[in-house]
Amino acid sequence: MPGPGDDDTAPSTPEALLAPDPAELSPTPGLPPTEPPPGLWREIVEQWGPAILAVILIRLFVFEPFRIPSGSMVPTLLVGDFVAVTKSSYGLWMPWKSIGVPGTDWYIDLDNVELWDWGDPERGDIIVFHYPRDEAVTFIKRVVAIPGDTLRVINNQVILNGERLPHTVMGPFEDVNARCATREARRWSTELPRTHGDPLRYSTLTGVQYTGSLANHREITVPEGHVFVMGDNRDHSEDSRAWGFVSEDLIKGKAHVIWMSWNGCSDMDDTVRLDRMPRSLYNADDLPDPSP
Repeated sequence: MPGPGDDDTAPSTPEALLAPDPAELSPTPGLPPTEPPPGLWREIVEQWGPAILAVILIRLFVFEPFRIPSGSMVPTLLVGDFVAVTKSSYGLWMPWKSIGVPGTDWYIDLDNVELWDWGDPERGDIIVFHYPRDEAVTFIKRVVAIPGDTLRVINNQVILNGERLPHTVMGPFEDVNARCATREARRWSTELPRTHGDPLRYSTLTGVQYTGSLANHREITVPEGHVFVMGDNRDHSEDSRAWGFVSEDLIKGKAHVIWMSWNGCSDMDDTVRLDRMPRSLYNADDLPDPSP
C-alpha cells in the first residue's frame, strides 16, 4: 500500500524517472513535438534547385552587371551607371582562371581557357576586361583599333589606317568625376568605321583649359589577338595609350545597355537618373546633328 505522500501514478523504474515529458519538448505546452514532413528537403531542392542552378550558370557564362566607378567613359557612361555585360559576346570562356582544393596549396592554372569561339571584338565595342597590369582590377573602355590596324593620335584626334576620323565639335559639357567635382569640357562627335555595317557615331570629351598627357601617341600596329582601347573622356582616361594593348583572352564581355543609373552627387530627389534607363550604348539618336 502506498505510504503517505506517495503518488500512485509515479514511474516505478529509474529509466522512467529520467525520461522527459513529451510536453516539455513541444514549443506549445501540451502539444506533441513537430518534425518536418518526410521529403520536405527533397521537395525544396526539386522546386528551387533548377532555378538556383540556372542563375549560377547565367552569372558565370552569360550575363554580368557592372557599375561604372570613374568618369573615363563620359559622356557615354556616367559615374554610377549600371550596364549589362554579355560574357558570351565573342565566345564561351571558362569562368575560373584556376581550380584548387580548399585548404591546400594545390591548384591547376587554366590560363583563360576558351571553350568556343564565335566572334571577335569590333571597332566601337565597349568592353569590360581585366587590367593587363593587374588582372584583379576590371576596366571598361571602347575598342578603337583591332588586329592589323595602324593607329596614331594627334591632339586627341585618331588617325586610323592613315585616315583621320571625323571629329566635329558639338559644344561645352559639364564633366562630373567620381569625387563629384565639376570640370569644364568640350564635347565632340566622332565616327569609327565598322567591319560590317555603317560607321558608329558617338561622343567624346576633351579638356577646355588644357590637353591631357595622352593627347598624342606615336603610330602603332595592333598585333594579332589584341585590341587597342580608349576612354571616351580623352583627357581623363588611362587606357592603351598609357599601358598598351589588351589581349583578347582578358576580355570579360561586351557592354550593351544601361539598366540602372545612380547619381551619387545629387540630392535625394534626383538620386536615380530615370532618363538614362534603359539606354542602348550604341544608339546615337540622342546626339544633336553636328552639321551646321
